[in-house]
Amino acid sequence: MTRYSAPRLLLLLCIAAAIPASLADDWKALEEDELHDPSNPAISILQDPEEALSVLAPDTAGNQVDWAEALRQGQIEPRASLQGEATRRQHDTDIVMKNTLDQPYVLFPHKTHNEWMSCEMCHETLFRSVLDGNAISMAKILDGEHCGVCHGAVAFPLTECDRCHSVSAQSSTAASSGAVVPKQ
Repeated sequence: MTRYSAPRLLLLLCIAAAIPASLADDWKALEEDELHDPSNPAISILQDPEEALSVLAPDTAGNQVDWAEALRQGQIEPRASLQGEATRRQHDTDIVMKNTLDQPYVLFPHKTHNEWMSCEMCHETLFRSVLDGNAISMAKILDGEHCGVCHGAVAFPLTECDRCHSVSAQSSTAASSGAVVPKQ
């Protein structure tokens, strides 16, 4: 696992934030994206991003799709698990994480995540279901651990800090690093 010092972590986040959001808005054909091999005959059976993504609920970051809204509108139907056998359970509690240094606390909404997938997709592999049982850090997330398995890959990018860091210290009574906060 790569360890980042605070200055290096800040630099990485600044670089990521400096990448203009318009790059994702300007979807390139697969033959021109410099990721796919244009000489590969199989490229003709793949759907170009603009054709696939432009019809979905829009967002202002990443690949310009609000995946949670696309799900709510019935535009997509993701499988509950990679195996496709698990069922989704509604777990409408939030977790507030306070181990955020001088940043606002992190709000993790279970409901938004379990609309997508079964609990087993994250528990007990990425996250332990124990209060204060997960040593989550931005360095680990940037390394693709915990939240970083999806965010920065298929979910909204890590440059959208305020989507997670959304709870002011004055408004929270959460435990030292995280607590289940039932919906009122």
